[in-house]
Amino acid sequence: MARTVRAATPLFEGAEWDFDTLRRSYDAIAKVAAEELELNTYPNQVEIISSEQMLDAYSSIGMPLMYHHWSFGKRFMHDEQLYRKGAQGLAYEIVINSNPCISYCMEDNTMALQALVIAHAAFGHNHFFRNNHLFRQWTDADGILDYLDYARTYVTQCEERYGAREVEHLLDAAHALMPASVFRHRRLPSASLREEAARRRERQEEEERSANYLWDTLDRAVRPSEADEEVRERKRRMGLPEENLLYFLERHSPILKPWQREVLRIVRNIAQYFYPQRQTKVMNEGCACFVHYYITNALHDAGQLTDGAMLEILHNHTNVVTQPGYGTPGHATFNPYAIGFAMMQDIRRICEAPTEEDREWFPDIAGAKDWRGVLKDAWANYRDESFVQQFLSPKVMRDYRMFALTDDEGDPFYTVNAIHDERGYRELRAALARSLDVSVNDPDIHVSDVDLLGDRRLRLRHIQRDGVPLDPATRDATLGYLGQLWGYEVALDEIRSE
Repeated sequence: MARTVRAATPLFEGAEWDFDTLRRSYDAIAKVAAEELELNTYPNQVEIISSEQMLDAYSSIGMPLMYHHWSFGKRFMHDEQLYRKGAQGLAYEIVINSNPCISYCMEDNTMALQALVIAHAAFGHNHFFRNNHLFRQWTDADGILDYLDYARTYVTQCEERYGAREVEHLLDAAHALMPASVFRHRRLPSASLREEAARRRERQEEEERSANYLWDTLDRAVRPSEADEEVRERKRRMGLPEENLLYFLERHSPILKPWQREVLRIVRNIAQYFYPQRQTKVMNEGCACFVHYYITNALHDAGQLTDGAMLEILHNHTNVVTQPGYGTPGHATFNPYAIGFAMMQDIRRICEAPTEEDREWFPDIAGAKDWRGVLKDAWANYRDESFVQQFLSPKVMRDYRMFALTDDEGDPFYTVNAIHDERGYRELRAALARSLDVSVNDPDIHVSDVDLLGDRRLRLRHIQRDGVPLDPATRDATLGYLGQLWGYEVALDEIRSE
């Protein structure tokens, strides 16, 4: 697609910015995004915030509205101290998966950096949020802002009515269980987040009725043959096994009050909102980096960015996509920005100028020329592990000097079992994909049974992967929080997978 004619004057010169310059640059970026990359985005809302506001956004997990909890203040103080001491920088931007898509840009950014982060967040991330199947199926961009406003208001009202200490105690337990409180394999048929908030009273009545049956069997004798059938029926009615711990507690805990069930629902809805982001870190950041790199280069080619601005942009781009070497402290795995951007640049190369190796590995896209269509299809239909399995090329493996390690339980040494050569390419690709698979790396824990006819013990099951047990300290603390919300004994069975 032909680039625009060179502009007579650049969009800006120097580091200073004002809102007229931001608007002019935004319009130029939006034109390239729409006409050359053919991106499909939500309407944008770009907000300029201070460093203190950015720290506040950090502390509330990047959300524009959030209920109060002591952990957010602790995070704010920790990040602020590191920032003031110069030991930690701040993000250039934060972007919210909502409609409209909200992008926070730091007021301390130079104008060149503002252009970079607008292209990165307001168009790269925005397009990915709107089009990727995981975000479309599992999140509600239209309702999230209203729901967060409802959540903050509801939690505040609970603090006023039941006491801040009581609410804090409940949130401590709910936050501890958040990682094990998402639906990974099914999605409940439910209303939008806006409708969820509106149905609160009706839903609470339904949930109280569903919890009352726990006590139905206490005063009647049951014959053994009937007991077996009743256990099966109970499990069927309770939907066991259940992977979402907060959902199970919200529905079936015999001790929770209606307002406590609603707070658990709020926490698990927020946990579910973030789950697709964990599954698409490489793709999401790779998409945003590819988009900002393409757009800023297009503007520079058209004379709308000066050489000085482009050099600053490339300097910041390089910092983001740099891959530290193996063994570098604090960098135990691949930089998602680096590997995502490299793979997407490589897809364009394969489509435009393939080698014989590319034609062998990617016959469907090699030489097809339509790299925009290939990338947009990938952004829409893949997650990290499937994207790597489908598109990681031998060239990228060689460029990053990839190798795979095996860590056997009884072996005192690591073993290099694959390198970037003909024998190792496919094994390397499978190993990297597995390392990015959230469902494989998260502990496999579910509610397996509840002994309602006896001591009402809640029984969990953890299926160990590769013989790796749960960390004892974390396990015991989590079981303690579960017991707090269930009200009776909680037991965990660990089973080694074959």
